[in-house]
Amino acid sequence: MTSHVPNEARVIPMRPRAQRPEAAPAARPAAPERRRPAAREPLWRDLVGDVLRRERLAQERTLKEVAETARISMPYLSEVERGRKEASSEVLAAAAGALGLGLGDLLARAQGELVRLAARHAGPGRGPGSSGARYDGMCLAA
Repeated sequence: MTSHVPNEARVIPMRPRAQRPEAAPAARPAAPERRRPAAREPLWRDLVGDVLRRERLAQERTLKEVAETARISMPYLSEVERGRKEASSEVLAAAAGALGLGLGDLLARAQGELVRLAARHAGPGRGPGSSGARYDGMCLAA
């Protein structure tokens, strides 16, 4: 025999129900002052990928050419350029070498990009000029 039990499920809300206006307290706390959200720090993998892609395009080379020269798979190099993969130093050195750069050159360019972006997003009292000494990411020697 079959029992005719109603097919009901217990529903547990994921977040508390909003209070209805009639149940809300008379005095609401003041809303916090709205500020611009803080700018997100750029990720190192995005900066390095941007430098690799810009250099490759400046040399008018295809992704396939650079990947073959660096002995890296083309899809992996593409992911590195787009900042989707955190590449090892060996992979970065191979990609930089295929573009005629040293690993130090690649990292210095990425660091310069980081300094430039940080200076653009720095608010008052923050950033490279706030400590009294200005640092542009460049060093000149006599």
